[in-house]
Amino acid sequence: MAQSDVDLKFPGSGAALQSSPPAKRIKRGINNFADAGVSEEDPPFKYPRLAETIPAKFHTEPECEDLRSRLPYSPCSLEAAKAGLVNRPIRVYADGVFDMYHAGHARALLQAKTCLPNVYLLVGVTSDKQTHRLKGNTVMTEWERYETLRHCRYVDEIITDCPWNITLDFIEKHRIDFVAHDDLPYNSGSSTDIYAPIKAMGKFVATQRTDGVSTSDVIARIVKDYDHYLRRNLARGYSRKDLNIGYLKEKKLRISHNVDKVKEQIGEKKDNLVSLLDKTGKELIGKWEEKRQEFIMKFIELFGKDSTFQQFIGDSSGAIIRAVSPPPHSGLTEDQFVSLSDDDSYYDADDSSQGPSRY
Repeated sequence: MAQSDVDLKFPGSGAALQSSPPAKRIKRGINNFADAGVSEEDPPFKYPRLAETIPAKFHTEPECEDLRSRLPYSPCSLEAAKAGLVNRPIRVYADGVFDMYHAGHARALLQAKTCLPNVYLLVGVTSDKQTHRLKGNTVMTEWERYETLRHCRYVDEIITDCPWNITLDFIEKHRIDFVAHDDLPYNSGSSTDIYAPIKAMGKFVATQRTDGVSTSDVIARIVKDYDHYLRRNLARGYSRKDLNIGYLKEKKLRISHNVDKVKEQIGEKKDNLVSLLDKTGKELIGKWEEKRQEFIMKFIELFGKDSTFQQFIGDSSGAIIRAVSPPPHSGLTEDQFVSLSDDDSYYDADDSSQGPSRY
């Protein structure tokens, strides 16, 4: 696909940014439009907004506290916010544990950021103490979860140790306009849905969950291949105490790891041998194809009807027959031949045809 045919779309832009034709594209490092092949009549090329290099602020930082103090709490309706009738950023709040931050979290935060025009996104992250008490143990510490969320490009402000249940005082303190979360009832303790009061106030904006992607799903994958990850971490230098396993379990895992390594080595050698045999076979077939006609002609020359081999066989057969058969004598019977052979005078004759002379 040609570069000029590509449409570049950016989140929140609404329309596609059409790339410039090659003849008018601004060259890297050139500030003069004439040198770049762009006329002054053409609109200047506008780069998309680049990713931030500064992480999101914590709510305790002076910049965030100063913003809240200068911003009076003036609730707006959802209809006015959707219509773009509010002349300030809309403060949307999304909360959660955010343990083992994954694609489902990122997609939910993107929906919260884009649910309304001009959103300032606040993200509340629960502490270890209340999460362990109300939900269970986490894999990541609270600091790790806070710090991970700071580096999501959609987040403007992090509220650490956020409350499990959102109260009106909390909403007023942080100047929250709307709360974004998926619409499924979230029961906790005696409450069947901790977001029910927010929904009743008309301050709830629903997002969609990403099916098959959750912290529980990720943990289930790890548990499913539990032994595999134990063996991998043992091989990387972790001790059995680090992994909370017994002595016998450690030995069993190490033996299994070594057996698998031997199997892999055998498999690699087997694959190499098969590859070598395949290569050798192909080479032999190639040589046969090249020399096939020559081989056939030599075979015919050697073993054909009038071949040297057939002549050799014929000559040899004749020699063998002559060697084992008596010489021919005209007019003599076998008895006469024997009688003459016993007569010494037979060999004294001058006629050489009567037989060889005696020495």
